[in-house]
Amino acid sequence: MRKEVTNVFLIKGDEVCLGMKKRGFGQGLWNGTGGKIEVGETNENAAKREAKEEFGVELNKVDNAGESLFVFKDGLEIHCHIFTCRDWKGEPVEGEEMAPKWFKIKDLPLDLMWKTDTSWLPMVLEGKRVKGVYYFKDDADTVESYDLKEID
Repeated sequence: MRKEVTNVFLIKGDEVCLGMKKRGFGQGLWNGTGGKIEVGETNENAAKREAKEEFGVELNKVDNAGESLFVFKDGLEIHCHIFTCRDWKGEPVEGEEMAPKWFKIKDLPLDLMWKTDTSWLPMVLEGKRVKGVYYFKDDADTVESYDLKEID
């Protein structure tokens, strides 16, 4: 089974807004805002909808920062479309799913994020576009191998 999802990182100067996931998949971890792409929805529109639902902000313009594919032993594949945003309306507010907080980009809470984030997120926050594939071991938490590259 393959799931299509988005992940958006709001960037202001030398800071990025991350959300503490309060429930569901990824609970207890910091991440960008995002979620499932609905049938008939573009990746960009899904990113904007999720930012509105989770952070209460309206994204004016998003920049495509690449994609990652996460492959699990049970057959699940999560294809994540990554975006950054520097132009939005409103201030991120806590909702039912996420509690937003601004972090200095040089001080990311990587120990409280998905293990794969340590490889690709710093590149994205430097303005690079990435394409990655991550293969997980049976425990679905340990990366067995991965291939990550910068793309144009």
